[in-house]
Amino acid sequence: MNSTRRIWIKAPLATLDSDCAGGVVIENQLITEVLASGAQPAEPVDEVFDASQHVMLPGLVNSHHHFYQTLTRAFPQALNKPLFPWLKSLYPVWAKLGEEMIEVSTQVALAELLLSGCTTASDHHYLFPRGLENAIDIQMAQAELLGVRVHLTRGSMSLGEEDGGLPPQSTVQDEDTILDDSERLIQRYHDPDAGAMSRIALAPCSPFSVSESLMTASATLAEKYDVRLHTHLAETHDETDFCIQMFGLRPLDYLEKVGWLSDRVWLAHGIHFDEDEIRRLGEAGTGISHCPTSNMLLASGLCPTLDLERAGSPVGLGVDGSASNDGSNMIQEVRQAFLLGRLRYAASEITHQKVLSWATEGSARCLGRDDLGALKVGMQADIALFKLDELRFAGAGDPLAALVLCGAHQADRVMVAGRWRVIDGRIEGFDLNALIERQKKLARRLAL
Repeated sequence: MNSTRRIWIKAPLATLDSDCAGGVVIENQLITEVLASGAQPAEPVDEVFDASQHVMLPGLVNSHHHFYQTLTRAFPQALNKPLFPWLKSLYPVWAKLGEEMIEVSTQVALAELLLSGCTTASDHHYLFPRGLENAIDIQMAQAELLGVRVHLTRGSMSLGEEDGGLPPQSTVQDEDTILDDSERLIQRYHDPDAGAMSRIALAPCSPFSVSESLMTASATLAEKYDVRLHTHLAETHDETDFCIQMFGLRPLDYLEKVGWLSDRVWLAHGIHFDEDEIRRLGEAGTGISHCPTSNMLLASGLCPTLDLERAGSPVGLGVDGSASNDGSNMIQEVRQAFLLGRLRYAASEITHQKVLSWATEGSARCLGRDDLGALKVGMQADIALFKLDELRFAGAGDPLAALVLCGAHQADRVMVAGRWRVIDGRIEGFDLNALIERQKKLARRLAL
């Protein structure tokens, strides 16, 4: 797009924000006008897209994922197990990951996310067996290929089975290697500016797979470079028991001890917190990525989303890994959050608007982005447009509610940074069938 091109996405059928009922005008990669119903752009436009048959949302933001796990969906040895046995059955398989597997699985995850209306994705990659030291570099190249914004986290595991951790020794690295590579990736890929297409965060995997010294050193490095911190926390009762046995502390107390209780941090899952811990998280401004499908599949529990939000914590949504979800579909994850939330809170509190806000503005806040997640002037032109012409929507009354209640699963059009990346339900310039065949072949090889 040249420097003067202006696009008007005109008069959508429905929006998350009623202020833009007349649509939005985009110039370069920014939203420059938000129009009320019946209003016209202040200046001429170069392109008009009639959105009268589309529900318009800010691009969805996925705040937690493991792209590589798309290779082990519905993996036989991992079925019907809670988190720790599930991990133990999969770690030896994941230890065999290679470069092509990272390339293809990243494309699969990003393509699935993009087709579901997701424009920004955070990935937590923490496996670096010998020969896979450049995994994050490979992921960055795939994100650029697909035109998706990414917040890639340099994950790590330093505590193997020999030291009382869960992962096999072949998947762990020493602390100096982890910290040196973290610094390299920040310097090469992290863009702190508004509109950034790539950012780096530091993400020791979990309290049961890294040492206390690595947690502390990661926090120090993150402060030095002003990047964010991410980890799994309070996902299961087993984790709580592990932390008490290993460190003599509950997970949140351990997090505070290593300098992680701050607004620089967002946590995956956040299920098993007591009332005082929720208060402390809120006061610190620590974010929570709610992963409903994964929590249900592994029988981990229900995240206290509204309690955390009321306390002051940003709450976002994540699809989590495709081996504890078996999918990477953000709009379906919104529906899961809606249904699961209704088991804990009143129907009047868990609304379709609320869960959509978690998938947009809430996730953006978790990632430290104030330029994403809303259809407002000055925000990035990341937009998802959904049609309601499938059988599942026949007879639906409220178009916005229908996306969630009737189970939307694919966007018709998706724009990232002012560029159409999905048109008529297809990713521009991308051979999806060829990708599927490559993924199936590599998954079979990994399972051997």
